[in-house]
Order: sequence, then C-alpha cells, then structure tokens
Amino acid sequence: MTGAAGKEAQGVRPAAARITYADAGVDTHAGDKAVELMKDAVARTHGPEVLGGIGAFAGLFDASALKAYRRPLLASSTDGVGTKIVIARQMGVHDTIGQDLVAMVVDDIVVCGAKPLVMTDYIACGKVVPERIADIVRGIAMGCEMAGVALVGGETAEHPGVMDPDDYDVAGAAIGVVEADALLGPERVREGDVVVAMAASGLHSNGYSLVRSVVAHAGWALETQLPDLGRSVGAELLEPTRIYSKLCVDLAATVPGLHAFSHVTGGGLAANVARVMPTGLAAYVARDAWELPAIFSVVQAAGGVPWNDLESTLNMGVGMVALVTAEDANALMAACKAAGVPAWALGEVVIDDGRMASPDVIRGAKGVHGGAVYLTGNYSA
Repeated sequence: MTGAAGKEAQGVRPAAARITYADAGVDTHAGDKAVELMKDAVARTHGPEVLGGIGAFAGLFDASALKAYRRPLLASSTDGVGTKIVIARQMGVHDTIGQDLVAMVVDDIVVCGAKPLVMTDYIACGKVVPERIADIVRGIAMGCEMAGVALVGGETAEHPGVMDPDDYDVAGAAIGVVEADALLGPERVREGDVVVAMAASGLHSNGYSLVRSVVAHAGWALETQLPDLGRSVGAELLEPTRIYSKLCVDLAATVPGLHAFSHVTGGGLAANVARVMPTGLAAYVARDAWELPAIFSVVQAAGGVPWNDLESTLNMGVGMVALVTAEDANALMAACKAAGVPAWALGEVVIDDGRMASPDVIRGAKGVHGGAVYLTGNYSA
C-alpha cells in the first residue's frame, strides 16, 4: 500500500497540520536575541588571549604563556549553585546567581594554588526568555571579571515538557594552571601551622534546602523584614557568594609560608578543612574565635536546628580557610584585610593522637582519608 492509507496501516497517522520546532516549545529566535543581549558583557571578560568571538563552536584561548612553566598542571572544576536558584526565581533577580556560579567553580580551583584561566557555562530552562537569560549570563560575566577569568563559551538549552516555563538551572566549568612545585595541599601542612579564616559574605551557595525549609516553617515571605538581619529575608538569602580567587592567587605568590587553602562549601567548615589535613595531624578550630553572623543564629533559632547539623551544612561565616606558618600568618591576614576580606586566626595544627572521638571531631570527608578537625568551645552570636 502507498499514500495515506499505507501510512495509517503502518501506525503513522498523516499530519493534519505542520508542526514546527516553535510549536514544540523551542524558540531559536529567542535564543539568538539572548545572545545579542549578553555578548557585550561576555566580551568584557576577554583579554588578548581569547581568540574569536561569541558564536564559535569552541572557545579558543592562547596558552602560549604556559611555555614559561617548567611543569604546568591543569586544574579543573565544575559546579552549580544548588537550590539557591529557587530564591532567585521567586524574587525575579537573576544576575547575582551568576556570581554565585563563578565563585563555586573558580574558588575550588585556587585551593591548590592554581590560577583560573577560562570558564564556560550551561543554562537549562523550560522557556528561553531572552532578558532573563541575558541577566544570568551578565552575572556570570561580572563574576568572571571579578575572578580574572575569561568566559569563553556557554550553552543555553530549552527543555519544554521537561522543565516548567519559568524553571532554569545553571552549571559551570573552569580550567586553571599551577606550577607543579608550587602546588598547595595537605602534603605541605605542618604541625604548628595557623588556621586562618577568611570571612564569607553570607550563606554563599550551600545548604539552601535546609534554609528554605526553615523559612517555610517560620512562615516568612521573602519580603519579610527581620530586625536581626537589617533587611528582608530574600535580600539576605540572595547575597552573592564572595569570590576569593584573585586574593588567593596573590597570597600563593607572595606568602612563602602558605601551605593550603580549603574552600568551605557543602559539608561545612570542619569537613572541608579535614580534606586538606594530612594523616597524623589535626586542626583545632575554636568556635568562639569569631562572632557568628546573624543569619546563622536566625536560621538555627527559627528552625530549632541542632548546632551540629547547622555547622555540618552551612559555612558559619567562613568562606575560605588558609593554613600558613605562624611566621607568615599575620602577613597573610593583613593582605586579606587590604583586599577587603576580614580574616582571623581560628586555631592551629597539632599532632593528632587519635584519642578524641565525639560529634566535635571530623575525620576525613568526601572520600578523603586524612587528618582530623577538632571543634572546640561554643559560638559567639
């Protein structure tokens, strides 16, 4: 059989009308408009090392400078911003989430002493709204400028039928480089090192499933003004993640006694510091070494959150940690202060006798089997 009758016999019904890609929910013209709206912001992250422009299949970066390295090691990282993105969508504020994304990616790279070079992003959405996509990418580009990183590529994918029209999610990846003999990490950490805290700007981009549950339990709207915070709940929750990369790269180049960094993300302060502690050593961290920012005590009280659960989920006001010799600790803290980042001593590295065992001790985290972190005292709020 041939024709329409034959097709129906094979289970294929003749179309009553033409179905276009736009009918299926994908608007390629909207995607093109979004690119036009974002391209100037992206171009501002490009130095002479970036070849070509927006629209190429691959971003090109001139790596000739790596010839000066004796043994260059490439460092890579990829991440997202978790459920903080729900707050951004609810508030209709989409640019700050871009800075969050850059921070989550590049600040992982600098932990080993690497200088971030290039970044790419990926945005998945239910419907491309050009102005919204452009806001997100402008935020990413602004974060890349702050981090000294070239935004060399990205992708926006429209997923109708999979995501609701107003839904979106973001992810990013970056590559950096470090000289092999300048690599920072647990191999350098020594007894007597000082544990230095570098202040967080707020909640950063971890633990938002817990925080959103507390907000719902408390019955707060995002517009609710809380006296303890001095602003609305939504403004506090959307505070962008601090980007430490330029500061950390400078510290790695100028502080000879710097041994390791730890980016405080998922798992909290102790678990992330434990990732850079070598076997046989422990970092003592005094909870009363700093005043707890208001948002953390507000979340704890409003949700009746157990303190050990709070500190294993949120950063508690510390976004990055440096482990440095006692001789260079003051110089490192002074450099942080000069860069506008408050820093203070949390504790010190000691021999781990292995005898202490309690909820206040973290040994190993995220697959790393190394030293320990001992949390002592109580928080000052």
